[in-house]
Amino acid sequence: MTNERPVPPWADSIPEGAFISYDPTYPTGSYFDRFKVDHASGLKYYFFDPTGYGFPVKSGYPLLIFFHGASNSLVGDLCINYSGAEMFSSDDYQKTLGGAYILVPVADEYRDEEGVKGTWDETYIERVMNLIDDFTDKHMTGCGKKIILGNSCGGRFTFKLASRYPDKFDLIVPVGSSEIPDDSVLDVFDEKGLMLFLADGKRDEITHFDVNIAPRIPRLKKMRKVFIFTPDWVYNGDKGIASINFGFEMGQHCLMNGIQSNLMFDDKTPMDPRLPEGLTGWIRDNVIS
Repeated sequence: MTNERPVPPWADSIPEGAFISYDPTYPTGSYFDRFKVDHASGLKYYFFDPTGYGFPVKSGYPLLIFFHGASNSLVGDLCINYSGAEMFSSDDYQKTLGGAYILVPVADEYRDEEGVKGTWDETYIERVMNLIDDFTDKHMTGCGKKIILGNSCGGRFTFKLASRYPDKFDLIVPVGSSEIPDDSVLDVFDEKGLMLFLADGKRDEITHFDVNIAPRIPRLKKMRKVFIFTPDWVYNGDKGIASINFGFEMGQHCLMNGIQSNLMFDDKTPMDPRLPEGLTGWIRDNVIS
């Protein structure tokens, strides 16, 4: 077996002069020790407390809640990273946000002969809401804005959670979601003042953009508070086009890696010119401030 990486099926379509990047450029595992573990509603969760890292004890800190993708609960602490949460505990991200709590619920997933079962679906909604309430009561002194972010099936779950409880959250960030709620739900989001930051790659290998996302873009653009990020190519921090192959290619599906890079390249230029300080700067200016 060689160390050569598989060639993505889309390799012959990349722009002239572009290159393929096989790994995110942010460190994996460097911040795991910043996260503690607790349980509520029969579910395990990881959490980060900014008051242990230079921020004063006070009320009103925002809470970022990350929902992992399918099978990510089975990888141990790596789930923190795979959910997209790890880098948001770093000093730079926390400074931009002015301090923020981070919560990573872990689904009751298991693997059998048919594959992974027990990932996020409607049956988790009440348990997750109870978990969030338990966490804020136990670990926070007055919770500020609540922001939910999710990757793949976790992204789909952010929509399901917000559809049931639109008045409980201030921003949802679904990433790589294969479903977008119907117009009546989006009307309620507008009525409640719920913001949406939609992130879906146009070349997603798992979510079919032209089928699942593109037809809904015109309606999404009519929302009162929405930011739509649908890049033609998903990039890593080194400005290479992202490729990940664990038996099948899904680099363009894993836009959460870009979110965890704060939608910024390593040279501090943004992946979208509308985000000069990345996602954390946008959240600070549009949600927290």
